[in-house]
Amino acid sequence: MLRANDELIGQSDYAALAEPLIGEADVPIVNFDPPEIARRHSFTWTGIHADTVQIVRNQPFEYSFRSDKHLLIASERVQRYDGETIVEGLPKSAARDIVRKLSFVPAGHRFSGWQKPRTLARCTYFYIDPKAPLLEPELGFAETEFKPRLFFFDRALWETAMKLQAQIESPSTDSRLYSDALSRVLLHELIRVNNGVAAPEQIARGGLAAWQGKRVADYIEEHLADDVPLAILAGLVSLSPFHFSRAFRQSFGAPPHRYHVGRRIERAKIMLADAGKSVTEIGLQLGFTETSAFTATFRKFTGRTPSDFRRSLQ
Repeated sequence: MLRANDELIGQSDYAALAEPLIGEADVPIVNFDPPEIARRHSFTWTGIHADTVQIVRNQPFEYSFRSDKHLLIASERVQRYDGETIVEGLPKSAARDIVRKLSFVPAGHRFSGWQKPRTLARCTYFYIDPKAPLLEPELGFAETEFKPRLFFFDRALWETAMKLQAQIESPSTDSRLYSDALSRVLLHELIRVNNGVAAPEQIARGGLAAWQGKRVADYIEEHLADDVPLAILAGLVSLSPFHFSRAFRQSFGAPPHRYHVGRRIERAKIMLADAGKSVTEIGLQLGFTETSAFTATFRKFTGRTPSDFRRSLQ
């Protein structure tokens, strides 16, 4: 049976709500301090518990985890002014821009860190029971000695994780078989990555180079309230608007304009935590000429109005 929840909860409350893995009394999860900084949306399949976490307050926080479960982390976007992340067995990292990155914490290893957030981070945590009967025995998943990895990218593993995340966001009983199949694919991909085997080449190529993506993303962050023409963004990385638009979408998963608006909404979430600013003021500061336009766009991206989101932070 699948179960989901979508509310602000601490770790002790969460253990009571989450559906346990087979043979478990509860599900160990990443602990946040303060706990109310995280909004969780979770599901449990046979052998895998998935937990999508949205940070909802722009304040420093700490996190920690150690368990007999493997932990795969898919960081959609984490930006911090300061902080460090530690996976036992690896040098600590003080990386500040962690976009579309994966981390893997083998069972028994400690994962911890702290950060002063620049944006409201969003990550999905996959807690994997190495002893669950997910795969054919000859794969040897339970016997595999996994190596810790921090902030890496593998396209095939990332895409599988995002497909599973989509099942968390839009659950249905009809998708159970599909979700179980994706779970098995995820574990196959983990073994492939652990063995250092490259994924098959994709036909589609031509995304932005790392320096190009960073230059464009930084420019957008500095001009969130402005209507930036496509030609200006393309000129930053010496590409034609046509080729830039295609490469940008492949690298960021969205067209430039939609990405720009999405970043406005992420900034709005941070600003809404400040009760001293009205919704109208925030909309104007972010380039919306009318409150109605700001409200409609915010609802389109988040499913709620700015006022509803502000009340959820209280």
